[in-house]
Amino acid sequence: MGLTGIQIFKMLPKTNCGECGVPTCLAFAMNLASGKAELDACPYVSDEAREKLAEASAPPIRAVALGAGVRAHKIGGETVMFRHEKTFYSPTGIAAMLPVNGEPDALDRKLKEWNSLQFERVGVNLRPELVALKDTDGNAEAFAAAAKKTAQESEFGLVLMSENVDALKAAAEVSAFKKPLLYAATADNAEEMGNLAKEKGLPLAVKADSLEGLVGLTTKLMGMGLKDLVLDPGSREPKKVLEDQVVIRRAALKAGNRALGFPTIAFPCEMASNLDVETLLAAMLIAKYAGIVVLSDFKGESLFPLLVERLNIFTDPQRPMTVTQGIYEIGSPDEKSPVLVTTNFSLTYFIVSGEIENSRIPSWLLIMDTEGLSVMTAWAAGKFSGDAVGAFVKKSGVAEKITHRKVVIPGYAASISGEMEEELPDWEIVIGPRDASLIPKFLKDFKL
Repeated sequence: MGLTGIQIFKMLPKTNCGECGVPTCLAFAMNLASGKAELDACPYVSDEAREKLAEASAPPIRAVALGAGVRAHKIGGETVMFRHEKTFYSPTGIAAMLPVNGEPDALDRKLKEWNSLQFERVGVNLRPELVALKDTDGNAEAFAAAAKKTAQESEFGLVLMSENVDALKAAAEVSAFKKPLLYAATADNAEEMGNLAKEKGLPLAVKADSLEGLVGLTTKLMGMGLKDLVLDPGSREPKKVLEDQVVIRRAALKAGNRALGFPTIAFPCEMASNLDVETLLAAMLIAKYAGIVVLSDFKGESLFPLLVERLNIFTDPQRPMTVTQGIYEIGSPDEKSPVLVTTNFSLTYFIVSGEIENSRIPSWLLIMDTEGLSVMTAWAAGKFSGDAVGAFVKKSGVAEKITHRKVVIPGYAASISGEMEEELPDWEIVIGPRDASLIPKFLKDFKL
C-alpha cells in the first residue's frame, strides 16, 4: 500500500466503533497499511475516502481474473520482486495450445485427456487451468463452436487466440460466462479489440514488438477505460523473454510504471521444438515472472513437475501447509487397531499415513495441531511436549474407539514418554521408529 497508517487514519471516520474487528480507527488504519485488513470492513468510510484509498491501495501489478467455476484463476496482484520479501499470491496459470482446424474429434480427445490430468500432493489437488484455443484457418464458425464446446463441456478456462476480430467476437459471445482472455490487441487492431473487450467485459491480452510499443498500446487501451490487461512483449528468444519479464516486473514495482503494471503471458510453445524444452522454459518463467505460460500439450511427465514447482513457489514460506487436527482412519481400523500420534505438518502426515497404508495394518492416526511444524521442530519449540501430547490423546476421543490403552509416539520424540505417562497413567507409551520408512515393519511386529 502506498499510504502510511497515519495517512490512512486521516481519511477514516474516527468513530472507533469497533465494527471493523479492532477497537480503534488507528488500529484499523495500521492493519490496512500492512495489508492485514480490507477497506470494506469499515462501514462508515465516505465514498470520497473509499475512492482515494482504493486507488492508493491497488497493487502495482493489477490482479486479473480468468475463468469460472472450480478452475477459476487469478493472475497478477503481486507486490514484491522476490518471494522472501513477502510472498507470491497468484500462481502462474498453466495452459496448453489447441489449434482449431475444424476437427471436433481432436478437440474431444484432447479435452478428455487433459481433464484427467490431476495430481494430489500434500493434500492439494494440482491441475492446469487453461486451454488456449488458436484460430488457425480463419473459420469464425468453427472457432466459436470449439470455444462453446470447451467452455460448456470442460472445467478449463479459455484463452481465445485469433487475428480475426470477428472470429474472436463470435467465440467470446458463446463462452463469455467462462470469462476468457482475448488474445491479442496489437498496433493494427487495438481500437477494435479494445471495444470488443469493453463490450463483453473480458480481459484482453496486449501484444507488441517491444516494451516501448507495449507501453504505447496499454496507455491507449487504459484511455479507453480498459483495466484488465495481460502483457505479451512479443519476445520469443529465451534470454530476451526472461529479460522482458524481469524488466516489466521491476518497472511496475520499483518505478511505479502503471502502463506496465499488468500480469504477463509467455509462450514456451513458440520458443522450442519439443515439449521437454518447453517444460524447461516454463519452469524458468513460473519462477520469473509470467502470469500465464502456454505449452504445446499437457503430458503428465512434464506437467506434474511444473505444478509442484508452482506449488512450492506460491506457498507462503512463513505458513507451513497443515492438515486438520483429529483422528484419521487408515484402512478400516477397529477396537484392536494400533494408535499412532504425530504432528499436523502436511508432509509429515502424508509420509506417515502412506507408510501405514503400505503396512496393510488398519490403524488410528492421531494428528495434533503443532502449527504446521514437523516432529523434531515442534518438540524443540515445546509444541509437542509430553503433557501437551498426553492431553491431546485424552481429549481426542480415541479411547472410546479402542479396547487397549497403547499409543505409539515418533522415535524422534522418545524423550516425551515420561511426561506422557504422567498425563496418561492408564496408558502404555510405545516408542515408534525414528524413520517413517520403518513403520510397516514396526506395525507388523507390534503386539497389543
